Amino acid sequence: MSWGTELWDQFDSLDKHTQWGIDFLERYAKFVKERIEIEQNYAKQLRNLVKKYCPKRSSKDEEPRFTSCIAFFNILNELNDYAGQREVVAEEMAHRVYGELMRYAHDLKTERKMHLQEGRKAQQYLDMCWKQMDNSKKKFERECREAEKAQQSYERLDNDTNATKADVEKAKQQLNLRTHMADENKNEYAAQLQNFNGEQHKHFYVVIPQIYKQLQEMDERRTIKLSECYRGFADSERKVIPIISKCLEGMILAAKSVDERRDSQMVVDSFKSGFEPPGDFPFEDYSQHIYRTISDGTISASKQESGKMDAKTTVGKAKGKLWLFGKKPKGPALEDFSHLPPEQRRKKLQQRIDELNRELQKESDQKEALNKMKDVYEKNPQMGDPGSLQPKLAETMNNIDRLRMEIHKNEAWLSEVEGKTGGRGDRRHSSDINHLVTQGRESPEGSYTDDANQEVRGPPQQHSHHNEFDDEFEDDDPLPAIGHCKAIYPFDGHNEGTLAMKEGEVLYIIEEDKGDGWTRARRQNGEEGYVPTSYIDVTLEKNSKGS
Repeated sequence: MSWGTELWDQFDSLDKHTQWGIDFLERYAKFVKERIEIEQNYAKQLRNLVKKYCPKRSSKDEEPRFTSCIAFFNILNELNDYAGQREVVAEEMAHRVYGELMRYAHDLKTERKMHLQEGRKAQQYLDMCWKQMDNSKKKFERECREAEKAQQSYERLDNDTNATKADVEKAKQQLNLRTHMADENKNEYAAQLQNFNGEQHKHFYVVIPQIYKQLQEMDERRTIKLSECYRGFADSERKVIPIISKCLEGMILAAKSVDERRDSQMVVDSFKSGFEPPGDFPFEDYSQHIYRTISDGTISASKQESGKMDAKTTVGKAKGKLWLFGKKPKGPALEDFSHLPPEQRRKKLQQRIDELNRELQKESDQKEALNKMKDVYEKNPQMGDPGSLQPKLAETMNNIDRLRMEIHKNEAWLSEVEGKTGGRGDRRHSSDINHLVTQGRESPEGSYTDDANQEVRGPPQQHSHHNEFDDEFEDDDPLPAIGHCKAIYPFDGHNEGTLAMKEGEVLYIIEEDKGDGWTRARRQNGEEGYVPTSYIDVTLEKNSKGS
């Protein structure tokens, strides 16, 4: 089937059809362009969605730990990769389909214009041949009519007896001239007719079929190009389907990785304080003064003094608040994390020790590398000056010493929390050594003070020789209670002048902390001593004037 033979007389129809084909090609290109914009906007919106719900990791503490959170963030990562594949689809369509269509449409317009110009030129040439033939035909027809008139004029004069011989001879010559002219025009017409028939045959059987064949091939190539673009349109997305499937599989794996038992254990690890449940409150007998006996004996007097002391020290006792069931005391974060419960403090100290060990390993590796480089420079002076490495080596050594002291200090605190150290005095000594290179000042059992002169100070010294003055002050009244406190952590109180206490034990405060990290307290049985201020929750009486 050929357009040249079947549509030889449909030039205008083929002109419209080829124009429609180009318009359809451009319409499909516009469709692809809009699809590309949809893919790009979809990918952009997906990325914005992922960015919106991704965690703002300003610190390591905010990193997700629960399996459900980790699974969600893994899903967000997979979705981000999925958005990237949508961008790949858009890029592939833009390059392989849309760009190719626009280039082909431009070439197609140029080719169609050339073929139509050739067809119009051929038609114009055939029209010119037809006009020449028609002119010769009309001229031949006109000369024949003139010759016929001359024939009739000659016959009329020849039959007329009144006509002169000269008129007859003139009419005869005119007839011969017209007859000769008619013969020449006849030959001209025959030649033009033969030429036109040849050109017409050539036009409809050679030129036009060739032009229409080229138009047909052009239109078929356009159809083939559309088919290729249709296939490329689908292949652009089919290529990324395996990767998209992996993204979806990653989301499914993330969903399967959720472990409710592990999350529950993490809740325990995150909030476990390490405290023991509170014990029973002791009975406080406020009716002792009712049963006092009036006696001048030593035993009665001692009972009276004991009763007097209890009456003073129990003032404001009922205002104490159990810390475990109340609100946690808020305060500045301390270097040894003593403001945290024991279990959380242990975890924080262990994390810090691990970080310091990693930093120490890096500094050690750098020191080893610098030493090797120094040895190379000493053996080959032309490669560098060994002395240039000395400042960096000294700085690395200082960093190593600093990190080791920091690790030692934190390990001492960790041992204190875990109960690995024996006496408070040994921990105090190691803490004082570590604090020589730190800004903070540590009081016994993890409390701090900013006064460097008070750093190595233990419990106030006036109690270190208490036994020497017992005889002198044994008759004085005990100091009045100015408040009470509750032990947050247990304290062994091995050193002289200190007071041991159990976790949750309630004591009376008889002297506030003077800035050295120690508070003077008294038990209900009258035993007095100093306890670490950071180990107790203090409640002072509002109307108290102090010791």
